[in-house]
Amino acid sequence: MNQIFSAAGMGYFDQLLLAQSAADAAVVAPDVLQQLKGVLETDFSAAMMTRVLTHWVPSILAALIVFLAGRMLSRVVTRMIDRAARTARMDETLARFVGNVASIGMLMVACIASLGCLGVDTTSMSAVLVASGFAIGMALQGSLSNVASGVLLVFFRPFRVGDLIEVNSVQGKVVEIQIFSTILLSPDNVRIVLPNGSITSGMIRNLSAEPTRRIDLVIGCSYNDSLREVRALLEEVVASELKILPVPEPVIAVSELAESSVNFVVRPWVNSADYHTVKFNLTEKIKLGFDERGLTIPFPSRDVFVHHSGGPMSIPILDAAAAAA
Repeated sequence: MNQIFSAAGMGYFDQLLLAQSAADAAVVAPDVLQQLKGVLETDFSAAMMTRVLTHWVPSILAALIVFLAGRMLSRVVTRMIDRAARTARMDETLARFVGNVASIGMLMVACIASLGCLGVDTTSMSAVLVASGFAIGMALQGSLSNVASGVLLVFFRPFRVGDLIEVNSVQGKVVEIQIFSTILLSPDNVRIVLPNGSITSGMIRNLSAEPTRRIDLVIGCSYNDSLREVRALLEEVVASELKILPVPEPVIAVSELAESSVNFVVRPWVNSADYHTVKFNLTEKIKLGFDERGLTIPFPSRDVFVHHSGGPMSIPILDAAAAAA
């Protein structure tokens, strides 16, 4: 019996101790947890700071240095290609095109090397680049066709840098042939950018490819004028222009008996650089010669007859309009 009471007393005593421990823990727990949280936050911040200082900062600096070095190297290589092309007397169009391709290629290599410094797996990245390149190629078929057209323009050379060309009703001097587009400078000093694909798919007129050009003028005179006198005037004007070439001989002939005029063709040959100057001079001199000799250049005219059937109120208005005309 004593053993039973002693065991019951011990169980009650243990329950009292557990209750006291729980009460003490409820009082102490907030302070302990707050301290533990501060320690954990301090250790976590220190670990992150150490991680950043020992790993990420050097990696970022290395990637930045590699990219800047690759960019500087691409510029140096482009300048070296330009100098080598001048030394070898390579065509300027081809030299600039090769320089652009080399610059873009080196920048791509620099970007991949920078990603490697940041810890990116470039080996597995190559497969991603191939797949993405295929998808991008399908999406950018027009741009890729411009690249292929640029290669064709460089190697087949229908025109060169400095030539005066006309493409798709656009005329200008070729400034540069790039990978995707060709840059022209119009006669009124406007910069024109044409996609290479539109150039190769259309008609190209190279106005300065040949050393000489022929001027084609059509001059009309009245049926009442003397054709011999008109011809003598045209021959005199052509002979007075010193920049016209003697060979081939200029052509002056009656080309058409039109509805209201007799048309002459004036076709002298000049150097390509003198084309516009001589054409403007001839046009001005021919008009002045017609005026001095009393010859007529026909132009369209129209007679207007007004018929009215109104009352007396409309007559003053029509008379005023006729007087003003």
